[in-house]
Amino acid sequence: MFTGIIEQVGKIKTLTKEGNNLHIEVVSDLASELKIDQSVSHNGVCLTVVEVKTNSYIVTAIDETLQKTNLGNLVKEDAVNLERAMKLGDRLDGHIVQGHVDQVGVCKSISEEKGSWLFTFKYEEEKGNITIEKGSITINGVSLTVVDSKENEFSVAIIPYTFQHTNFKDLKTGSTVNLEFDVIGKYVTRITQGYH
Repeated sequence: MFTGIIEQVGKIKTLTKEGNNLHIEVVSDLASELKIDQSVSHNGVCLTVVEVKTNSYIVTAIDETLQKTNLGNLVKEDAVNLERAMKLGDRLDGHIVQGHVDQVGVCKSISEEKGSWLFTFKYEEEKGNITIEKGSITINGVSLTVVDSKENEFSVAIIPYTFQHTNFKDLKTGSTVNLEFDVIGKYVTRITQGYH
């Protein structure tokens, strides 16, 4: 369980294929605090630490994860948003984030708005996911509030701190992002629309 408040931006050091799996080595100051078997969110994807080194650590993404997220597009030196699992008793500054990506989205537009940025994303409708204005959405692991919601499209406002301390500064029109829709919204949708 995560909150969507990014602790640090790590850098991809190595990417090693083994069968259908991808071993991802991440350089981060968090490495010294990690233990094998801990969960860490990488661009919103919960992955298990399998090896810890001096200033880096390794996680493994299986084929299903690579097919459903943007992790398969990573290259050496890419920035990745990192968050360790939340501790019971801590403040929940973002919202409840599971680290289970629902689908990828594509950045449709970016506009500067007098000190902040408005990012618009579109996503495929086949999964039945929805957003609502002022509802929560997780983009590459970042907990955000939807400012404009349309069918299969939404916008979020990014303040300077978030822009500078996440990989939002690296996004461009056409970039793919990992989307985790609000878990409460997913349950309500399933109850009202049934199973498809």
